Amino acid sequence: MALLILGIALWVAAHLFKRLAPEARANMGNAGKGIAAAGILAGLVLMILGYRGAEFIPVWSPPAFLTHVNNLLMLGAVFLYGMSATTGRLRGKMRHPQLTAVKVWAVAHLLVNGDLASIVLFGSMLAWAVVEVIVINRSETWDRPKPGPAKKDLVLVIITLVMFVVITAIHSWLGVNPFGG
Repeated sequence: MALLILGIALWVAAHLFKRLAPEARANMGNAGKGIAAAGILAGLVLMILGYRGAEFIPVWSPPAFLTHVNNLLMLGAVFLYGMSATTGRLRGKMRHPQLTAVKVWAVAHLLVNGDLASIVLFGSMLAWAVVEVIVINRSETWDRPKPGPAKKDLVLVIITLVMFVVITAIHSWLGVNPFGG
């Protein structure tokens, strides 16, 4: 559990550093981007290792039907995450599609994982995404992107479906059946 918590702390610190200490970050120049990226990557690796190695301590038993709710939410999370990269009509509808995707992802996983390590990981990521949105909204104005062609949104739907299949395949490969059973 210590690696998991350390990974979460590193992830959060690396992401928030730019906005909470902008002068210090600016003084670092381009090296600061590399340091932040390394901190984020190290945090991610520590979270994965810590989560996979954490003792299973049951807190609650999720009902089986929540698996279906999770999968629908995850399809939405993948779509939202992709919105940030699209140039279609939908992109300008939401200011923080990636962070919204993290929130949806975290809630979806909290619904189907009732162990302590899952609650720590997914609860922390949910809290981080909420705080990140608040900090960004307070520190930056948003210039809404102009809508692009609707066909780009259709491409986003196709990419979402492909990525959802890839993500479920990876979960299965790791020994987690995302469809229950």
